[in-house]
Amino acid sequence: MSFENPGAGTLEIPPCRYGTSKMLCRGPRRVPEKPYFAFLGDGETFGKFVARPFASLIELATGQPCLNLGGSNAGIDAYLDDPTLLEIAADAEISVVQAMGPQNLTNRYYRVHPRRNDRFLAPAAPLRALFPELDFTEYNFNRHLLAGMRKISPRRCGDVERHLKRCWCDRMRQLQARLDRPPLLLWLRYDRAEPALLDREMINALTPGLAGVVEVPVRPAGRAGEMLAMHYGPLQAPAAARMIGPSAHQAIAEALLRKMQTPPRSLSGTGLD
Repeated sequence: MSFENPGAGTLEIPPCRYGTSKMLCRGPRRVPEKPYFAFLGDGETFGKFVARPFASLIELATGQPCLNLGGSNAGIDAYLDDPTLLEIAADAEISVVQAMGPQNLTNRYYRVHPRRNDRFLAPAAPLRALFPELDFTEYNFNRHLLAGMRKISPRRCGDVERHLKRCWCDRMRQLQARLDRPPLLLWLRYDRAEPALLDREMINALTPGLAGVVEVPVRPAGRAGEMLAMHYGPLQAPAAARMIGPSAHQAIAEALLRKMQTPPRSLSGTGLD
């Protein structure tokens, strides 16, 4: 595989919105004229800091219009509350849904931002009762909140995590029910040291309503040595290091193409040859 090595520098591709949707998706904006493929997900699907996300690579390889509906900070809740994007995804020939983090869901313990689902807004009474010693004003992000709770009491945090897993399965089934065709589920397996809330049991529970599951192991760009192949400003380097780089997007595109069973128009010049 090969990928473009542009050196550091911000991407000059502004995000876009579709119809009455408030979510900022990956630009440029596309006209949803059938047939097309649709891609839903968070920062990896959006393709933050890379010139060609995997949706773009699939379009180059197949000639099929690919609408990247990924949101940089999106979660399942953001899509369930967005009828415009769900309608576009429902009309797609093939829809691909990234398995987004269970921690980024409003639940009985805490609320998240309605569009930027990775943001922690406020604890609910059951969480205050479960962790009376915790100062919730110190947390802006769900992942950091869970890490703080886990440090205080893995047992009590386990109650929250089990609840989040059940919520994730319920919301994913709701999302599947809003699509006209069973979607492909994209499961990105990070080599992170921290506990992963998303496990195979949860994925298997959804399998009957899916067109298939595409599992791809990935590494953050900082550990994969891909920082020079990404686009970011000086202050964005830490965030870029945690995201996936161009070679991971190519691996995802290849894996999805195999599962889609869509004959490529030409792989020449796409980075997938």
